[in-house]
Amino acid sequence: MIRRPPRSTRSEFYSPTITFYCRFSTNKTAMDTLFQGLYSVLEVPNLKIKRPSWIQQPSAMTVFSLVLLSYFLVTGGIIYDVIVEPPSIGSTTDERGHSRPVAFMPYRVNGQYILEGLASSFMFTVGGLGYVILDHTQSPTLPRLNRLLLIVLGFICVIVSFFTTWIFMRMKLPGYLQN
Repeated sequence: MIRRPPRSTRSEFYSPTITFYCRFSTNKTAMDTLFQGLYSVLEVPNLKIKRPSWIQQPSAMTVFSLVLLSYFLVTGGIIYDVIVEPPSIGSTTDERGHSRPVAFMPYRVNGQYILEGLASSFMFTVGGLGYVILDHTQSPTLPRLNRLLLIVLGFICVIVSFFTTWIFMRMKLPGYLQN
């Protein structure tokens, strides 16, 4: 049962989905007085600007793709890579004196190689896409087999992303989360 707010002399806006309701007083506030004085001196220009016909609202998938791309770049450390300009991969010398390539900068949490950032960013994005896939399974028109396959795929993406990121962190800091 929806409980209605009591009637009063104020104008009320009530929504049953919101647990609180806002009351707006019809009395003038200090801001109203300020704006009234300001706009009695200034006149708002009457501009009739038309939107160009070639500008259209982007589709939802275009916006999602741009957000996902920016998420990939930001979590990959593109800002760090531009400022610090680290090498793409590092190298270390093994016990025989040979140089071996290294993708993760060991023992430095605040430093990274470019490839390390891209690999970690890819895993973060795969985990995020797993959650998007799991959200898509809530569609009521989805057949049962497709729903089951999407649930399995979403959980696989999230689990693989989590454990791979954990392995990346253990490569960066040996002994991480070890007792």
